[in-house]
Amino acid sequence: MDIRLKTFEEYEAAYEQAKNNPSEYWGKIAENFQFSKKWQDVTLGDFTDGEIRWFNGAKLNITENCLDRHLETRGDKKALVYVANDPSEKNQEFTYKELHAQVCKTANMLEELGVKKGDRVCIYMSMVPELMFTVLACARIGAIHSVVFGGFSAQALAGRIVDAECSVLVTNDGGLRGTKVTELKSIVDEALKEKDCSCVKNVIVHKRANNKVTMQDGRDLWWHELFDKASDKHTAPQLDAEDPLFILYTSGSTGTPKGVVHTQAGYMVWAAYTFANVFQVDPGESSKDMYWCTADIGWITGHTYITYGPLLNGATTMMFEGVPTYPDAGRFWDIVEKNKVTHFYTAPTAVRALMACGDDVPAKYDLSTLKVLGSVGEPINAEAWHWYNEHIGKKKCPIVDTWWQTETGGILISPLAGLTKTKPCKATLPLPGIIPVLVDDDGREIGETMAEGKLCIKHPWPGMLRTVYKNHERFMNAYLRTYKGYYFSGDGAKRDIEGYMRITGRVDDVINVSGHRFGTAEIENAIGKNTAIAESAVVGYPHDVKGEGIYAYVVTDLKDEAEVTKHINDTIIKEIGAVARPDKIQIVSGLPKTRSGKIMRRILRKIAAHDFNNFGDTSTLLDPSVVEEIKEGVK
Repeated sequence: MDIRLKTFEEYEAAYEQAKNNPSEYWGKIAENFQFSKKWQDVTLGDFTDGEIRWFNGAKLNITENCLDRHLETRGDKKALVYVANDPSEKNQEFTYKELHAQVCKTANMLEELGVKKGDRVCIYMSMVPELMFTVLACARIGAIHSVVFGGFSAQALAGRIVDAECSVLVTNDGGLRGTKVTELKSIVDEALKEKDCSCVKNVIVHKRANNKVTMQDGRDLWWHELFDKASDKHTAPQLDAEDPLFILYTSGSTGTPKGVVHTQAGYMVWAAYTFANVFQVDPGESSKDMYWCTADIGWITGHTYITYGPLLNGATTMMFEGVPTYPDAGRFWDIVEKNKVTHFYTAPTAVRALMACGDDVPAKYDLSTLKVLGSVGEPINAEAWHWYNEHIGKKKCPIVDTWWQTETGGILISPLAGLTKTKPCKATLPLPGIIPVLVDDDGREIGETMAEGKLCIKHPWPGMLRTVYKNHERFMNAYLRTYKGYYFSGDGAKRDIEGYMRITGRVDDVINVSGHRFGTAEIENAIGKNTAIAESAVVGYPHDVKGEGIYAYVVTDLKDEAEVTKHINDTIIKEIGAVARPDKIQIVSGLPKTRSGKIMRRILRKIAAHDFNNFGDTSTLLDPSVVEEIKEGVK
């Protein structure tokens, strides 16, 4: 199967076809996949009621498309290459036949514990092959996987378990990242002490770090004991096109994470199509292309572009357990050289961090196998783009600066490698099927080519989320009601004379830290659980490495900054995880509020960014003098 567009002219034709007749276009693309029953309708529904369906009436199993259908022609081709945290540890490699067997064994293991179609399985693991096996095994059974990033705290994990009502949880004894061992099983034990977590009947523990763990009789089971006796033969059931495939929690502008729901057929087609066209990986049986996405499978990038997208195309995908600076700042480039990586997809945060280590580090390695570079998670700044282009790509590799979200399922705006003319910091043009528009504050489309506004999408696309788990009203309010008739992304964008898009960042109360989204309310709620803090306001500010940092203004009787920082960090780590710790904390006597009590975060964002101009009329604030005090505190 090769669903790649080969020239920019083919892209332009495909874009027009998908725009003018989406049913015909996506019906033809879907013919490349294995369905046991064909659809009655390619697409139904719109953004008015949010009842959107793709390939309605069809039946399929996504893992048959990821694995089974490749066995005859690609059975001996590498499907997965696993690189461990410790550089002295040998890679684990799995052909399509071997990966198929591992997934079948995992599916049988889960079914032996009573997991069935529609059940929710929580996966809280470090980056080990068994994480991918479990994701695909759930998909094969028809169980709904909910992967929780291994950096989240016990409380954050418990909240996601309870919301999804998970019956089984899969974890490691511990996770290895650099010199650190994350006590995953201990965090699970703490999470399951919450009374509402009684939905979890079994915990499967994979032994990775060999750290000491406590196993609870009747509940906790060792992975190797179950897995070793499971059969490697498994018949995949046929699922409805709109059956849920997975839930993935993402932060919103309110304090509670949203369980984004993606379904079977539309997500499958979109993941495969976008992977094929953006990255242009050769899907041939004898292809030597080695694709590496450095993300964690705990995030949507790892779902779509480590797992489903590459495997649906019959590509070779790599996953990495460690961090880019262990044992030294050359680790990424060492992996590229040793594994002859051709396609490399990472976050601007990683690029900036490695850029700071010096040009001489990548210069030590042979990066000549690289063909395509990718950027994901946040807008990439010009300095990082040029460094990436010059020192990693040697000015010969197109950079695909991809824009998309957990909610979109896959890439919406991006260059197609080697086809689209790229521009630094520009996500460039939309993929076929995506009609982006810029709207003003009143929701009116901005017609001029060169414009800036709020980024919306005009029509449904196959990979988009279908709802928020158990809360369709929240789905409607968050995405479809802000601007009637559009999907609102929550991002702002600029469009240039050629129609190229540059994403300018979040316009709602969400902070994008190294590609991880956190609602300001979520962090404020966590801080508020500390009795030493009377009140807080959290905003994002420009950060040289992370893109956006977290700035917390706190009202407290405590005077010692170190003590305040410890109080807040301890609380954040407990409630959310270390990844959400504020980068800067400022003690203030009060916050700028309107007379109705609304905190003026617009002012706080400007102060945090050291922009002390154009605050607007502050005389209407409850206490205008607070603004001057906060400004002086920052200076």
